[in-house]
Amino acid sequence: MLYYTAAMTLGIVLLVWGADRFVLGAGATARNLGISPLMIGLTIVAFSTSAPEILVSIVAASQGNSELAIGNGLGSNIANIGLVLGATALVRPLIIRSETVRREIPILLAVTLLTITLFHDHQLSRLDGIILLAGLGLVMFWIVRLGFRSPPTDPILQEFDAEIRSDLSMLQASVWLAVGLIVMLVGSKILVFGAHAVAQELNVSDMIIGLTMVAVGTSLPELAVSIVSAIRGEYDLAIGNIIGSNIFNLLAVIGLAGVIHSTSVVSEVLLLHFPVMNGFTLALFAMTYSFTGGERINRVEGVALLTAFSGYHWFLYLQHQAVS
Repeated sequence: MLYYTAAMTLGIVLLVWGADRFVLGAGATARNLGISPLMIGLTIVAFSTSAPEILVSIVAASQGNSELAIGNGLGSNIANIGLVLGATALVRPLIIRSETVRREIPILLAVTLLTITLFHDHQLSRLDGIILLAGLGLVMFWIVRLGFRSPPTDPILQEFDAEIRSDLSMLQASVWLAVGLIVMLVGSKILVFGAHAVAQELNVSDMIIGLTMVAVGTSLPELAVSIVSAIRGEYDLAIGNIIGSNIFNLLAVIGLAGVIHSTSVVSEVLLLHFPVMNGFTLALFAMTYSFTGGERINRVEGVALLTAFSGYHWFLYLQHQAVS
């Protein structure tokens, strides 16, 4: 058990470090190619921060373990809102000033609704995966249009401009991009191996391990980015990072899992885990979306998110204890 736990820990460490290098290399490479910071942030960086979840999904599904991939996708969305935004708001209240970020929130709700609809037959089929990946293409097209229509005074433009490195040569950026990708791939293989073994040792499903340990581990890059952004006063970047990551988790992480390996979905996913994810997503919408402006997530709401996240994990623990 200690060996498998150590493997999981090593996999998570490699994923976190690799993701940081991958984001650095991807952003700098795009900037050297003349792509605007706003477009880089809305597309390339948003994709890169979900790269750990995407690689874990690919590795797990290719080994016939789509349950772990689905659990990772759903659990990461829960962790991103409950843990990451909750902890970040506790450090510093988050204020949304960007019109671009406001327009992304309804898209997250629509993507969540699409995913729920596809899962209602208790199957994640290849057709479902193709639909989700097609949805990803449409969302990316919409985000690109949104980037072109965003006013030059949008605060998130300045935040992306400050964060995306411009002092790296194309060679340096490409090296970091390749190193980050390789390290994440190795880390994802080690993590999936350790997670599956831990699930067997604890006599729990791969779905539960994906929802909890793996999801929290792969959400650590978002936690680091959001807290650092909030401390620097880059509130829109902190929230926008989570919204973009959650969209990618549903469309890319679960979509790829379905395309690679079809699987049945147990009733518990629809009766418990999806409602929990939906609840956190609706809470995010309620806290951050308004027609009058001035949206914010204060410390009290941050505590509420963390409490709900902890309560969900405590419930899963008690459920396991009752079964065992």
